[in-house]
Amino acid sequence: MTMDPNRLICCCNDLSVADIAKVIRENGFTTLEDLLMQKVCPMGDKCEACSDEGYENDGFNLPMVLSLVKQGRI
Repeated sequence: MTMDPNRLICCCNDLSVADIAKVIRENGFTTLEDLLMQKVCPMGDKCEACSDEGYENDGFNLPMVLSLVKQGRI
């Protein structure tokens, strides 16, 4: 899967795939819980759709970005 780095994932915090991937890599987050609880760059703390089905109900969400970063695909 090729991800558009500019694709919006967390619309409430205006965070794209690239923004989220950068936070994950720079801080070494490995679990969704770590990612959601961190205070460096809040995400998934308002409507929470980005943690589940994606804000467009398309499955593009935080767990997917976390997984792709762990796999080295983004």
